[in-house]
Amino acid sequence: MRTHNIKQIVSFLWDLSTNAVSFWFLLLEHVLVTEGVMTTTTTTLAAENVLRLNLGWLDYVLVAIYFVFVLGIGFIARSQISTSLDFFLSGRRLPAWVTGLAFISANLGAIEIMGMAANGAEVGISTMHYYWIGAVPAMLFLGVVMMPFYYGSKVRSVPEFMRRRFGPGAHLVNAISFAIAQVLIAGVNLFLLATVINALVGWPRWLSLIVAAAVVLSYITLGGLSAAIYNEVLQFFVILAALIPLTVFGLIRVGGWNGLKDKVIDTVSDGKVSASVHDQLTTWPGQALSGFDSPGYWTTNFVEVQRAMASNSMSAARRSPIIATYPKMFIPFVIIVPGMIAAAAIGDMMRLKSTGEGDITYNDAMLLMVRDILPNGLLGVAIAGLLASFMAGMAANISAFNTVFSYDIWQDYVVKDRPDKYYILVGRLATLAATILAIFTALIAAGYSNLMDYLQTLFGFFNAPLFATFILGMFWKRMTSTAGWAGLVAGTLSAVFVYILGKSGVIDLPGQGVPFIAASAAFVVDIIVSVAVTTVTTPKPAAELAGLVYSETPREAFSDPESAGKAWYYRPVPLAAVALTLTIILNVVFH
Repeated sequence: MRTHNIKQIVSFLWDLSTNAVSFWFLLLEHVLVTEGVMTTTTTTLAAENVLRLNLGWLDYVLVAIYFVFVLGIGFIARSQISTSLDFFLSGRRLPAWVTGLAFISANLGAIEIMGMAANGAEVGISTMHYYWIGAVPAMLFLGVVMMPFYYGSKVRSVPEFMRRRFGPGAHLVNAISFAIAQVLIAGVNLFLLATVINALVGWPRWLSLIVAAAVVLSYITLGGLSAAIYNEVLQFFVILAALIPLTVFGLIRVGGWNGLKDKVIDTVSDGKVSASVHDQLTTWPGQALSGFDSPGYWTTNFVEVQRAMASNSMSAARRSPIIATYPKMFIPFVIIVPGMIAAAAIGDMMRLKSTGEGDITYNDAMLLMVRDILPNGLLGVAIAGLLASFMAGMAANISAFNTVFSYDIWQDYVVKDRPDKYYILVGRLATLAATILAIFTALIAAGYSNLMDYLQTLFGFFNAPLFATFILGMFWKRMTSTAGWAGLVAGTLSAVFVYILGKSGVIDLPGQGVPFIAASAAFVVDIIVSVAVTTVTTPKPAAELAGLVYSETPREAFSDPESAGKAWYYRPVPLAAVALTLTIILNVVFH
């Protein structure tokens, strides 16, 4: 019977992946290329001999020690698993500081480190908008307003909240789209990790893919979400241990902050100045606003919300994203600033910036800093930090995938009412399947010359319409179940339509203009369709909306009895107010 169950689960996972991922993305790309509508490009870093590092034995020892800790945490976390809630949500017993650090670390993946450093080299501190305008306010909104609904309703995932609010239609649409998105994004982290390791130390790309996937698979399969979260806390400090010295040594080399500002030069692209020195040294009006993608990502993306759901109390769950805003608002100084330093102090990057030509790309900014700025002895720390960031991002995607697949797809629609151990087995097999699929979806990421464009495209497909449905459904009790799934489908299809128009050249916008338009279209179309469908369908009775809609939820649901009388930093609202004040100050100082 056990063997039959395993075969049944694996068969279902294979069917889901091939029918969804392969059809919607690989076939779409293939058709567009075949018809001559678009051309393919390959995401590459600089030539191997340009970025190759001369690592010493101490550097390899440091990397090995890091891997020992990562796998050790997985084995320790395994002993704490007795129920499916332990495996998928850490038994809801983690303190706020742990889930808060995991919340921010889960976002410090390959795209964050490499992509934002590249943006820093190309457009300067206007990239800060991704953090101070796009991320922090949305994270505060999640902690103050939305977590009482998520945590108070005792749902195990964001799609499950959709089921309670809108019924099985919206639930299934959200669960399947989320599962597909996580496998695709995990592939991005895995692809970039393999590319970086290949360039830095010369491992074959296929070996890098397999080794990285095997390590992440090992500790998540062993310890579930607890292993992922505790590793994310470790990875947070390892990442900072790599990035802070890199920034400090870089600033010393260029003569401090004032010296860096004096050395910034115009960015030239296609023979024209695309970002002047003034543009790069001011955040307003900014060239990197993230639009609807960012609020949707931070408030409805289960990868992040899952960390807060693992907290041990309502107060801890609300404080998790708020605590995460404090490092989030300062992290750009060790990601974006190194990118700026690379463009001001490293000859290869200066040549690219001033002429638009060279043997390297902006994606190489962080790696060039590691190569040219760090002294011997710190290279191992830097490599461990990069490995930590890539694995943190991938592990977050995989752990969120296995929860949604096991609870929201398999348990709800395929095999119901089985013992807890059965669903833990499903989760472990889902982890294995998702990791294998990520190796193949890494090949999709290889078809993009700018991985940030790819990531923003995915967010436009999945997060923007979901954010619209959530906001409307959470604050408008009249919204119906039919409107929930109809709005999601219409919003996603509108984003796909804009994407096709962009690839075919009908919409021609620089940078991430097309993904921004796609996300905006998804948000607006979702709202319009949801309102239209609501007017001709019947809403749920108000009595069924308590804890799901703001107006029908008792005010005491937003109170925190356990934090009453404690210091301000134990209370979500004062803690959020201080974070918002600091963010406003940063926007003013670096305007």
